[in-house]
Amino acid sequence: ENLPVADNTVDVIISNCVVNLSQDKPKVFKEAFRVLKPGGRLMVSDIVLLGDLPPKIANSVAAYVGCIAGASKKGDYLEAIRAAGFAEVRVLDETVFPTDLMANDPTVKAVIKEAHTTPAQIEKVASSIVSIKVSALKK
Repeated sequence: ENLPVADNTVDVIISNCVVNLSQDKPKVFKEAFRVLKPGGRLMVSDIVLLGDLPPKIANSVAAYVGCIAGASKKGDYLEAIRAAGFAEVRVLDETVFPTDLMANDPTVKAVIKEAHTTPAQIEKVASSIVSIKVSALKK
């Protein structure tokens, strides 16, 4: 949210699922735009939501640490990038998490335990949690 870098000095910013941990995602993207040189590129991979999370999961510390509860809706996430000033915002890839992979994930197990959520409820929610790869350009 506060990069210790001068304006217009960075060629590329790459982020792999850390923007979700910020409570001020628009500020993260504004800061990225500030430090990028004209022609600079942003490439992020992150978790986004296609729907609302049940309150038990949305308020779960384990789900927040696992980048689920802190996730934005896909449209809001992309709009935050555009609102920061980026052009050519494109989703390069979108992947739904495989349910069998989630069932064995320690974070998902912690969410189930902490939120008193059944595996069946988690499976239902899982279809609305996706990983996206986004590219954008500072013109």
